[in-house]
Amino acid sequence: MFEALLLLFIKHFICDFPLQKYAWLYSNKGTYCHPGGIVHAGIHGLFTWLIFVYFGVEYAYAFALTDFLLHYHIDWAKMKLNNHLNLKPDNSEWFWILLGFDQLLHHLTYFGMVYFAFLYKA
Repeated sequence: MFEALLLLFIKHFICDFPLQKYAWLYSNKGTYCHPGGIVHAGIHGLFTWLIFVYFGVEYAYAFALTDFLLHYHIDWAKMKLNNHLNLKPDNSEWFWILLGFDQLLHHLTYFGMVYFAFLYKA
């Protein structure tokens, strides 16, 4: 369980930062169903699926889909709120608080998925 959680955290960093360096992936995530947000969340779902398959988790696809859907909607809500309140890194500490809350929700998602994935695994 620990190893799966560790890999999910590493995956999260890679997908959320180095693999999201292009503006088309991040700049329109506040627009519902914009391709950039869908692709970004899809990358998260793909790597989550690979991690769960590696650990032999039954229904790895369901955890990947869960990650995709939750990641998409957490990011969408964060961007929507940032845009609505005009929060930017250089104009409000609330930008950073919201970013931290976004990251917390993603990590709580991983704790929940790992808990249920390994609940009945020997």
